[in-house]
Amino acid sequence: MSAILLAIGILAGLGLLFGLLLAVASAVMAVPRDEKVERLREALPGANCGACGYSGCDGYAEAMAHDGAKVGLCSPGGTAVAEATAEILGVESSGVETLTAMVRCGGCEQHTTRKLEYYGLRSCAAANQFYGGNWACSYGCLGYGDCAAACEYGAITIKDGLANIDPSLCRGCTKCVAACPKSLIVMYPGSARGVVRCRNNDKGGVVRKACSVGCIGCMKCTKVCQYGAIHVTTNLAEIDIEKCVGCGACADNCPVGCITIFGHTPKKPEKAATVR
Repeated sequence: MSAILLAIGILAGLGLLFGLLLAVASAVMAVPRDEKVERLREALPGANCGACGYSGCDGYAEAMAHDGAKVGLCSPGGTAVAEATAEILGVESSGVETLTAMVRCGGCEQHTTRKLEYYGLRSCAAANQFYGGNWACSYGCLGYGDCAAACEYGAITIKDGLANIDPSLCRGCTKCVAACPKSLIVMYPGSARGVVRCRNNDKGGVVRKACSVGCIGCMKCTKVCQYGAIHVTTNLAEIDIEKCVGCGACADNCPVGCITIFGHTPKKPEKAATVR
């Protein structure tokens, strides 16, 4: 019995000794707390979405505190977070750089056909594994709502097999971008004047068979743009948001109607001005 008590006493003594050593080591080797980083981190919303361009809220807080990262990059946090972080850093807030998600596809059920019937899991990621989904256009929206499920703000709804984003509800968190297996959702700055709602890079004849509103690469839009803001690369039109002034000439002359200029109601192609 004495031998057992002695063993227990030795183990208890060693445990106490090691505990003291660990306590001393933690005190001696402790990393000093950066109060500025902690305050910045508390001011951020904690979404960890990466919309700011950093790994998450922790990374952005570190970058603002030590690397001179610009305040106002947190789109989900909005103006309130921009002002709070600017106050902590002692700089003037220039507001938040808003980003809005846009779906670069207009091929809902009325404009495309099915190439197969899909009976699997109602998920875009799952459906995409079967020959790129059930629609004739292998580039288009699958419509099962992975993006809507990822959105925490209720900004995305599915209508007629196509994802629709309400810009007034979108907070620019980019989670829908990561959720879309077709890479159809793109983040645009608030200064953007328009978007080509198509991602199909096939030749025009192939696109016409798959979707009635897909870009056919006809280049009519490039010919009428006076500002060099739209160009066709690999059969697909792209808008340069830095050059676009929102005049709407490209949308007016697009024969398939795949160009959206915000706030502009396009004329019907057959009534568009003749290109000279």
